[in-house]
Amino acid sequence: MQKTESPDTPRVLVVDDEEALRLMLRAVLEEQGWEVDEAANGEKALHRVTALEPQVIVLDIRMPGISGLEVLGRLQADYRHIPVIMLTAYGTVDTAVEAMKLGAFDFLAKPADNEEIISVLDRALEYSRYLRREGPEAQPPVEGSQLVGDSAAMRTVFEFIRQVGPSEATVLIQGESGTGKELVAEALHAASHRASGPLVKVNCAALPENLLESELFGYAKGAFTGAAKDKPGRFQLAHKGTLFLDEVGEMALPLQAKLLRALQERLIEPLGGVRPQEVDVRVIAATNLHLEQAVEEHRFRQDLYYRLNVLEVRLPPLRERSEDIPLLVGHLLEKLAEKNKRRPPRATPAFLHALQGYTWPGNVRELENVLERALILSTASTLTPEDLPPQILDHSPAGPAEPVAAGGNGISLDAAEKQAIIQALESNGQHRERTAQALGISRRTLQYKLRKYGLTSR
Repeated sequence: MQKTESPDTPRVLVVDDEEALRLMLRAVLEEQGWEVDEAANGEKALHRVTALEPQVIVLDIRMPGISGLEVLGRLQADYRHIPVIMLTAYGTVDTAVEAMKLGAFDFLAKPADNEEIISVLDRALEYSRYLRREGPEAQPPVEGSQLVGDSAAMRTVFEFIRQVGPSEATVLIQGESGTGKELVAEALHAASHRASGPLVKVNCAALPENLLESELFGYAKGAFTGAAKDKPGRFQLAHKGTLFLDEVGEMALPLQAKLLRALQERLIEPLGGVRPQEVDVRVIAATNLHLEQAVEEHRFRQDLYYRLNVLEVRLPPLRERSEDIPLLVGHLLEKLAEKNKRRPPRATPAFLHALQGYTWPGNVRELENVLERALILSTASTLTPEDLPPQILDHSPAGPAEPVAAGGNGISLDAAEKQAIIQALESNGQHRERTAQALGISRRTLQYKLRKYGLTSR
């Protein structure tokens, strides 16, 4: 009986005239959750692409009949949205470099180890989704949401919104600045039964204590000099809707007591007012502080913390979900291109690789700023690492570097390089991924050099 694949199962077409290699790749990739289809030559591959529409293609360079480079050329004409990974034997590295110049996503040198195969295929899948703009990000958790991501961490956030949105419970959103806390608040409101009511936002860090109190609770006529008439506060304005308290951890202690009463009793007292007023609001709070630590240091009321923390969601920083960067780049470039009234450029794999190697202290907000800079300064239809500011490139790992041809005039330099690789392997317990990182080169480049210096048995 033929097994049924999930609609979310990634599909790859493996094209190689060696049946043993196709079987090996099938075994490795199916274990990782891929749906694998095969073709033994270029003619069959072109037919299978039309029928299967794979998300990634693994293509041998040297095959009988139509060569891999010719197949790549045809694919680039009709299927540019499908990343192609070239397979090359030792001694055909120059041809692989030519293939990358023709549009190949990457290449694997035979025999590639399993970790390298999986790593390159996963990156190609990310790029495929970026090019197609497909996946969960095309179907946000609620209509109109600007949240984007396909990582496990973001799927957890989406599920939280689906489950918690329709409830009346108070929600605390924790996360670093720039992670999208306000977007989560908007999504929760839109998923709630109060969606037809107002969503009122207050940045608690932007106002001094006395102004924040009047902003939250309003004031009565004559409450202070200049109070010529009654002014409703944000609680009153959010009646039958949602009140979003951003950076609630910055609120002064005296004001925290008044907020606690409003949450407990659904009553507020405007400044200068003579009687409490009832309010019907759902409160969503957000902070970039560790409120538990603030409670221990007596900077935040424990009772208010528990009142706000009925349901809690943590937004992951961008450095913890770098696999989402291609999807975010596609989404943000379209948004920024519309803002700047131009066609959205396409990000190259090297551009995305550089972005994924940066730690993003400013999170998605910083990413958006970097992309807007690149969009404005670049006049080309594609974005390359040269369009990025120095601070991104200086902290990014070595990208998919072009391989160095075997041989050379500097024997002593080769010997020194070989010795450096041996020492790095020994220092990292023969672990190739860590060794590549320690040497500041890509794993693929390390694989090539291991073969070059006869170190593949290590």
